[in-house]
Amino acid sequence: MKKFMDKDFLLTTKTAKEIYKRGAEKTQIFDWHCHLSPKEIYENNAPKDIAELWLGGDHYKWRAMRSFGISEEYITGRKSGHDKFLKWAEVVPHLIGNPLYHWTHLELQRYFGIYETLSPSTAEDIWRRCNEKIKAGGFTPRELIEKSNVVCVCTTDDPSDTLEYHEKLKKDKDFKCKVLPAFRPDKALAIEKAEFIPWLAAMEKTAGREISSFAELKAVLAQRIDFFDKMGCRAADQSLSYVPCVASNSRELEQIFKKGVDGKLLSELELDKYKTALLGFLGENYAEKGWVMELHIGALRNNNTKMFQKLGADTGFDSVDDREIAAGLSRFLDSLAKLGKLPKTVLFTLNPKDNVVLGTMLGNFQTDEAASKIQFGSAWWFNDNYDGMRRQLTDLANLGVLSRFVGMITDSRSFLSYPRHEYFRRILCELIGEWVEEGKYPEDVKFLSQVVEDISFNNAKNYFGLKI
Repeated sequence: MKKFMDKDFLLTTKTAKEIYKRGAEKTQIFDWHCHLSPKEIYENNAPKDIAELWLGGDHYKWRAMRSFGISEEYITGRKSGHDKFLKWAEVVPHLIGNPLYHWTHLELQRYFGIYETLSPSTAEDIWRRCNEKIKAGGFTPRELIEKSNVVCVCTTDDPSDTLEYHEKLKKDKDFKCKVLPAFRPDKALAIEKAEFIPWLAAMEKTAGREISSFAELKAVLAQRIDFFDKMGCRAADQSLSYVPCVASNSRELEQIFKKGVDGKLLSELELDKYKTALLGFLGENYAEKGWVMELHIGALRNNNTKMFQKLGADTGFDSVDDREIAAGLSRFLDSLAKLGKLPKTVLFTLNPKDNVVLGTMLGNFQTDEAASKIQFGSAWWFNDNYDGMRRQLTDLANLGVLSRFVGMITDSRSFLSYPRHEYFRRILCELIGEWVEEGKYPEDVKFLSQVVEDISFNNAKNYFGLKI
C-alpha cells in the first residue's frame, strides 16, 4: 500500500515520476486568473491565525461545512477563529474523494511542514503548531507568493477600479512578483441587476464624466481599457451563464440602456441585444490591445436568495448552469473573426457536458497569430478536482493540441492556494505517464518533460506576452 500523500503522490508510473521531477516540480507559476486582493498584497499584513488565513472567504470550505451540517455561526458567523477551525477539522476526515481533502493536506505539508492528517483528535495540536509558525513569520501575502515560486499574478479588477494598489506595487522594487490587473466588466454587462445603477455611479466618479447613453458607456470603457493597458493588463475576464449573439442597432441599444438606467424590466431579448453589442465592442478593443479574452461560461449564481441577501455574492451559493451554448458562442466568435478582431480567447466551461463543445469550437477559429490562439481553459471551479482535470486534459488531447495548453489557474482568493498548481501538475504527469506505460506514446522522457514544463508555465507566459 502506498503511503498517504508521499513524494510520489498521484504518480504511479516510472514515466510520470520522471517527467514530474524534470518538467514540473520546480517550475515557476504564472497565476493568470485569480481573485487575490492587490490591496492585501500591497499592505502585506500577517494573518492573526490559521483560521483567518485558511477559512476566511473560502466558499469551497464553506459549502463542505454546510453539507456536513455545521451551523452558519461557525462558517460566516461570529464564532471565534479557534472554534471555526475545530469545526472544519470535524468535516475534513469525511471529505473522501473531495479535492478539499488533498488541498488541505498539501497546504499543511507545503507551508507548515505538518504531515499528520487533520481530524478532531489532531485539531488542537495542528492549530497550535500552525499559529506558532505564523507568529514566527513568513506568512504575509508577499512571503507566501514568493515561497510558492509565483512570478506573476493577474488579479480581477472592475473597470471602475482606480488600480491604486497596482500602481503602488509596480513602484515597489523589493517585491519581485509582478501583480497585473485583469479587466472584469461583468457589472457593465449586468444591466438587469440592482447593482448596475450604483456601479454606473462609481464608473462616472472614476471616469470624471457623466454616462447617460450607451455610446458614452462604450467611450468610458474604451478609456478604462487604455488605462488598464498602461498598467500592464494582459487579460479580460467575462463571466457568462451563456454567450448571447443577437443583432441590434444603435437606436435599440440606446433605448435598452435608458430602460435599464430607469430601473425598468428588460426582456430576455433586450438583454441579449445589449450584452451582445457590449461584448462585441469589448472584444474588438481587446484585440487591438493584444489582450487575451477569457469567457467563463456556465455559472448559475446566487441561487439562495435568503443567503444572498444576508451574505452577498461569492459565499458558496452558486452552481452549474445547463444551457445550450454552442450556437451563440459560435456566432459571437465568428462576428469578431469576420472583422479581423477576434482576440486570443480562452474558453472555460463550468459544465463538463460542454467539454466537447468547447474542444471542437477551438479548431474553427485558430490562426497563425499564436499557437492555439483559441484555448480550452483548465478544469474550473467545480471541476478542478482529480476526475475533472483528467477529463478536461483528455478531451483537449482528443480534440486539440495538448502540448500548447496554457495550463492551470487558481481562481482563488487564498494566498495558500498555490499547491493546486502542484495538484494539477501531478495529475497531468500521471495521465501522460499512463499513456506511455500503455504503449500509446513513445517513452521520450526528454520531450515529454519539456511538454509538461510548457503546459505548467512557458505556454501561458508566451500566450499572454509576459515579460519576466
